[in-house]
Amino acid sequence: MYDKITPPTTGEKITFKNGEPVVPDNPIIPFIRGDGTGIDIWPATEKVLDAAVAKAYNGKRKISWFKVYAGDEACDLYGTYQYLPQDTLTAIKEYGVAIKGPLTTPVGGGIRSLNVALRQIFDLYACVRPCRYYAGTPSPHKNPEKLDVIVYRENTEDIYLGIEWKQGSEIGDRLISILNNELIPATPEHGKKQIPLDAGIGIKPISKSGSQRLVRRAIKHALQLPKVKQQVTLVHKGNIMKYTEGAFRDWGYELATTEFRNECVTERESWILGNKEKNPNISLEENARMIDPGFDALTPEKKAQIVKEVETVLNSIWTSHGDGKWKEKIMVNDRIADSIFQQIQTRPDEYSILATMNLNGDYLSDAAAAIVGGLGMGPGANIGDSCAVFEATHGTAPKHAGLDKINPGSVILSGVMMLEYMGWQEAADLIKKGLGAAIANGEVTYDLARLIEPPVEPLKCSEFAEAIIKHFG
Repeated sequence: MYDKITPPTTGEKITFKNGEPVVPDNPIIPFIRGDGTGIDIWPATEKVLDAAVAKAYNGKRKISWFKVYAGDEACDLYGTYQYLPQDTLTAIKEYGVAIKGPLTTPVGGGIRSLNVALRQIFDLYACVRPCRYYAGTPSPHKNPEKLDVIVYRENTEDIYLGIEWKQGSEIGDRLISILNNELIPATPEHGKKQIPLDAGIGIKPISKSGSQRLVRRAIKHALQLPKVKQQVTLVHKGNIMKYTEGAFRDWGYELATTEFRNECVTERESWILGNKEKNPNISLEENARMIDPGFDALTPEKKAQIVKEVETVLNSIWTSHGDGKWKEKIMVNDRIADSIFQQIQTRPDEYSILATMNLNGDYLSDAAAAIVGGLGMGPGANIGDSCAVFEATHGTAPKHAGLDKINPGSVILSGVMMLEYMGWQEAADLIKKGLGAAIANGEVTYDLARLIEPPVEPLKCSEFAEAIIKHFG
């Protein structure tokens, strides 16, 4: 089955049932060390994960690590341009859950991005990035402790699908001609718009199935959170891109109000129900006026539509959600993308889970990570229905490779996410406790030490791992 690698002789496979992992007590987990500083941060991560599992379960559970290859390290073993060998793909598919360090973006090979390739090959449609603050971490934000969000970023669609044509290419020019001369004129709402003849062209597909499976995972995650954090915000630019990003929002609401009807309430529904609770005799029209401040300036048709919306909500969910019962449901709302970028800084404690398409999620997760201490502390996971890969969210930093100085926090926290995904919460909690205590005690690597006031002496990468374990208690 394998060309140049051999699986561990002990351990069992993780399997999947209804999109969720079924984890034995001794799972075999493939790991990719990573390029550049992966040589430092993976050994530190493995040491912390093994120590946490050993302490939490007294030897009753143990991970059997299976080294597989990708990036530059794979080329050294498998040959030039073999950045993602078949051995590695076979191992990840067979064992279901994997973890990886940072990987080099290939130069000269046929893969644009190894991270994107893994997501697309295994249909890892949900990129999950939690951003929370650990006390003592230097931050450019005045109150970073107020931010505690989880970004659910759709991984397989949007412009990251990579369907585009270079300016001046034969196919690109043909496509522009068809759009300008046939398709745009045949669509009245586009008026006399034309694409410049010297433009590059990209396609932005957003599907109902792709959108709803992401939002489904986000809502299921919200169900596991404390009540105060049970909120899912649909992030979009639907005011401009109505049939892609606007559709993402609409499909998200549709899923919440059908498949999760008993568990969810939309923000707009909560206004309607709340108005009725405050004034049981409120008319449908007055309720409509309160949920839409511009109501009186609307056309009669639009007014009637909003009144009908109020009536439908009260008739359909007053019994199940009224009289304050909606306050115990998951709140599903939506925000315009540019607005949420501002609000995670100005009103961060108002948000919990942000469900977003690919490009918006890319920007948003990095911005959120910056608030709580940067990508060095930013974990990530790519999750599908039959596979999950946990990863560092930062680059390879080759100039620091082998110096035992880089912060391993991103991969360690990705390991925490992996343990939580596996249902090994006790081990995950130990690491979060140890990491938080080490940082609060000023036991940190150089990237954090240089920003702490007053300055502290930095720890080596390996020493930071030891400090985390020491603080397990």
